[in-house]
Amino acid sequence: MAALDAELIAAVERSPTATAAHDRSAWVEIFTIDARVEDPYGSQPHVGHEEIGRFYDTFIAPRQIIFHRDVDVTVGAAVVRDLTLEIVMAPEVALDVAMHLRYDLRRSNGDWAIERLRAYWELPTMVFPMLRHGVKSLPPSLRLLRELLRNQGLGGSAGYLAGFRRPGRRVRRCVAMLLDAAAAGDELAARRALCDGAVVSLGEDTSIAVGQFVDSVRGGRWFKMIATGDTVSVSVETPAGRGVVFCEIRSAAVGVSRVRYFGAG
Repeated sequence: MAALDAELIAAVERSPTATAAHDRSAWVEIFTIDARVEDPYGSQPHVGHEEIGRFYDTFIAPRQIIFHRDVDVTVGAAVVRDLTLEIVMAPEVALDVAMHLRYDLRRSNGDWAIERLRAYWELPTMVFPMLRHGVKSLPPSLRLLRELLRNQGLGGSAGYLAGFRRPGRRVRRCVAMLLDAAAAGDELAARRALCDGAVVSLGEDTSIAVGQFVDSVRGGRWFKMIATGDTVSVSVETPAGRGVVFCEIRSAAVGVSRVRYFGAG
């Protein structure tokens, strides 16, 4: 692992460490003063330490959260973590939430800090399994509602519930077509899954041709598709290693409008 990659992952690792210790100050301080937390992605962002602290009070402090890491991918100054989050809502109510976390970092006071956290997970995958616990889910559900209203207010609570919005089946099929084609090495079919003017990049900023993306994924497979906000994120395993593909869909577009690939180029 390159020295920079190790530094970035170490900075990111401060999040689960502070979460496990229930150390509010340590968790808030891993972010830059103007940081944005979008969790789940598509919900109203929490901007700055004050709002990020209220996010902690609402969603982290009252419960046990365990990070089950699968793989970390670094591109530039970003870390993408593929994982499952175990959320213990109550002694007999625990949820496993499939997730992709994207951390964008920058230097702050001589150290790496998180300037933007995007958590890609499907809010219904948390709500509906809770309901399957029957009456046991009622106390933790009511407690979460009270915490939302107390810490976020009516506007913030509505902003959180906006996280229910996610791409539909047609969009997910389009993403599946793109990745099936790329894994098969079929550049023409991959282009058919993209809309006119679609942009493809390695990480956020390094533009690559569609053919380069296809070459990166060729001979691999995809799994773990997550749809939230305007984006579908997908885990991929390629001959060069693991990665995550983020496919953005504009509302009026026919096909994928933006592809960000975090993996071996």
